[in-house]
Amino acid sequence: MLDDILKMYDKMSPAQKKVADYIAENDEVAAFMTAAKLGKAADVSEATVVRFTAMLGYEKYSEFQQAMVDEIQSRLVSDKKSTTNKLKADPSGLMRKVLVHDAQNIVDSIHLVPDSTFDMAVELIEGAAHVYVLGIRNCAPLADLLTYYLSVIRPDVKAITSNNISELYEQMNWIGKGDVLIGMSFPRYSLRTLKAMDFANSQGARLISITDSEYSPMNMYSSCNLWAKTDMITLADSLVAPMSVINALIVALYLRNEKKIIENTQRLEGLWKDFQTYDKDELGDPGE
Repeated sequence: MLDDILKMYDKMSPAQKKVADYIAENDEVAAFMTAAKLGKAADVSEATVVRFTAMLGYEKYSEFQQAMVDEIQSRLVSDKKSTTNKLKADPSGLMRKVLVHDAQNIVDSIHLVPDSTFDMAVELIEGAAHVYVLGIRNCAPLADLLTYYLSVIRPDVKAITSNNISELYEQMNWIGKGDVLIGMSFPRYSLRTLKAMDFANSQGARLISITDSEYSPMNMYSSCNLWAKTDMITLADSLVAPMSVINALIVALYLRNEKKIIENTQRLEGLWKDFQTYDKDELGDPGE
């Protein structure tokens, strides 16, 4: 993609060169922008962006966008293979190396988020009429964890659970002003998540993103961005640092609402006992 742009660069108009320059410097963000947003970022019209992609041989902007996404994902796979090859060359102490790698991601994330941004996220969640949590594909376990504990802390928490974009919109049908959407996505970024974030933003909801860096396309839609490193080893994304950020949110909300949460958990303890959620099941004590 970038090679194709370079080959055509001298034939481009000054406005089209602006688009090319922006993509060359921000390709990982530009890949997830609509034509209108890319035009605004490059300080040109949407029509210029469309003409730019047509010049590169794409009939539709969506085809150009998908090509950029594919190239970025291919680059990520290549980086992952490089790390895999290093581990293959010296697999000794593998568990220690992975744990050290995960720990380093947490350490590197400590200063990524200002206290003021974290406090804003806590206040948005606490004051929201409804909280929606969105994390699909590799982020689904993180979304499940956050949804579970938020549901203990406060009412009106809804998990957005589908990978189908139309079903995502259906589950967010009632989102609006006074609501908060917490969206999470990491490389490879989910285009469905970004579209859902854009939709929630258009409906007047406040957005919180949990993502990997200031260069993430998630930042385009959210005014409250919580960053955590997810440098990968082989197949598995390192989601330890994002999980720590989620834990910090849960702890902060607990401390601000301790009395109410204790009362709620006491009610839950009664339900767990009545329905034998923990300890003995309906068949009785296995030791009997």
